[in-house]
Amino acid sequence: MAEALFRRVAIAGNPNTGKSTIFNALTGLRQKVGNYPGVTVEKKTGRFFGSHGEAMELIDLPGSYSLQVRSPDEAVARDLLLGRVAGEPRPDVIITVVDASNLDRHLYIVAQMLELGIPVVVALNMVDVAEARGLSIDLLELKERLGVPVIPMVASNATGIIELKQAVSRTPLPKPERRAQFPIVFETEIAHLAKLTNAPAESARMEAMLLLSLDEQGLRDANLSPTLYTAVTAGQTRLRGAGIDPISAPVDARYDWVATMCSAVVHRRGEDNEGLTISDRLDMILTHKVWGWVAFVAMMSLMFVCIFFLAEPIMEAINGGMAALGNWIGSHMAEGDLRSLIVDGIIGGVGGMVVFLPQILILFFFLGILEDSGYMARAAFIMDRLMSRVGLHGKSFVPMLSSFACAIPGVMATRTIESRKDRLVTILVAPLMSCSARLPVYIVMIAVMLPAAGALQRAGIMLGMYALGLIAAFVMAWVFKKTLLKSETPMLLLELPPYRAPIIRGIAQRMWERATIFLRRAGTVILALSIVLWALLTYPKPENPEATQSEALAHSIGGRMGHTIEPVIAPLGFDWKIGIGIVASFAAREVFVGTMGQIYNIEDADEDNEELREQMRAEKRPDGSPLFTPLVCLSLMVFYVLAMQCVSTVAIVRRETGGWTWPLFQIAYMTALAYLGSLIVYQGGKLLGFQ
Repeated sequence: MAEALFRRVAIAGNPNTGKSTIFNALTGLRQKVGNYPGVTVEKKTGRFFGSHGEAMELIDLPGSYSLQVRSPDEAVARDLLLGRVAGEPRPDVIITVVDASNLDRHLYIVAQMLELGIPVVVALNMVDVAEARGLSIDLLELKERLGVPVIPMVASNATGIIELKQAVSRTPLPKPERRAQFPIVFETEIAHLAKLTNAPAESARMEAMLLLSLDEQGLRDANLSPTLYTAVTAGQTRLRGAGIDPISAPVDARYDWVATMCSAVVHRRGEDNEGLTISDRLDMILTHKVWGWVAFVAMMSLMFVCIFFLAEPIMEAINGGMAALGNWIGSHMAEGDLRSLIVDGIIGGVGGMVVFLPQILILFFFLGILEDSGYMARAAFIMDRLMSRVGLHGKSFVPMLSSFACAIPGVMATRTIESRKDRLVTILVAPLMSCSARLPVYIVMIAVMLPAAGALQRAGIMLGMYALGLIAAFVMAWVFKKTLLKSETPMLLLELPPYRAPIIRGIAQRMWERATIFLRRAGTVILALSIVLWALLTYPKPENPEATQSEALAHSIGGRMGHTIEPVIAPLGFDWKIGIGIVASFAAREVFVGTMGQIYNIEDADEDNEELREQMRAEKRPDGSPLFTPLVCLSLMVFYVLAMQCVSTVAIVRRETGGWTWPLFQIAYMTALAYLGSLIVYQGGKLLGFQ
């Protein structure tokens, strides 16, 4: 009942039209992210206040080119607009965002929105880009022909937001009365079929039209009742008998409507503007078969250098704060298990994670810049040449690039891929991309391996780890496309959005969301794991009170677990202590660093991360040789590049694939790949004389 007090507003449109920018401008921090009921497609909602102070709920629909869907994302947008999603009533009004500089390509979705019978407000975004291209749009004529409010906007600087709020606040909201005209015979079949659907009266017409537009495979997949299936096929037969293609007729009618609309409202000023635009000139470089790759590698290298340079002072400050907190608590508490739990377990475990937050935020900042500027689509384009050689297309690279930040949104981003087999292949290889959770492991191991290395050297090694994950993903994608998920290489159809200045406010908001998620995870999952690890590494205590730290650790449950798996991991150069870290970090990769902190600082709460690294460098094997040699550090990094050490990603893969078969297969193949990769590095390095 409470939800009825809010006017439900859906924001829809093609990808890269500025939907998210308008959503963020309207809702600010009053937003939340979840999943639609019964499906794993991300649901982003928020609250904003209309022009009269009334509260409204805003629903950000996945980007969609049409209601005749090709991907799970588009299916959710269609189903919500038609009232098919359980527990989600149809919206009261639709804000349809269109790109003013490409009106001919973006009015098609408007045509379909007008057919839904729901009040529509057209947000004509990027009018500044249109003007820069010499395009003039007759707003009054466009509004008159559409029969709905049209709001000119430049969402990047919030121009038009107030007017948009006023438009969706109107009471009552007028329903669209103008739309593309279909042949009379087609309209007759729609009216007949609409009576047979179980859809609500307001969406029955569109349901009937979508059914008539299905091909044979689509009809089989729709799971229609025998009566409805017979009615649809009979209607299609009658239409074909009248010389009308039931699939192409509505599409052709809408495109004719769009062409007529554009010829009447879009005018080009002068002839000088018909040459190359700034975007065209940039694309000549950034999508070039040689210079495009140079630019891509240069940007990735810059990102990794900044991760080391810019984050270091902040990390040192956080590190010092955690050490000071541990010292203060240690000096004000009596010695015993409780002090050890708080200082060594909680502060040592959680603090060892929080220190990496600046580097993770820098990574998300760069990815936000690449996405908002329009470069992400160019990266997909240049990668298509390489992706096609492994049987995929450039669209698969977008989820893989997203996985550099986190594999979870990367896996979820595969919903934009039309082919189920290509979607599965991309899901299987996306976790091979080095996510932000691997950063702490890489950073610590690089510091242990090369303590005197400069930022450029460390960034070079880091770039090598990312490249290894990328190469492994390509190789495994090729294997899967040739064996388990064999299919033809798809053709890439991709719209390149115009280059835009990134919206820092939106990027900052996303960084805040990621920081909140990271800190929440540190305060829940990692906190719980830190306490469990502390207990495993502390109990049972040795009977001899004079036992050394190493003896006490070996006597603990965790120590015994490590010794049990040591024979399996010894060929990789790892000892039982590293084994404890590997097992513990299956819950979350970054837990490895906290585990090492507890192992090597279990009786000394005063040591910061630099001291931890010194202890790791000083660690000896039973024969007196160093444990963390450069070769062992490299072997361990390779293991973490290739291993599936993230239970959260496993859970998402299970939900995306609809069962446990593919997640279990993914764990098995990635674990085997990680073991083989580490084995080759360590044993091969020893044969070559490296330490």
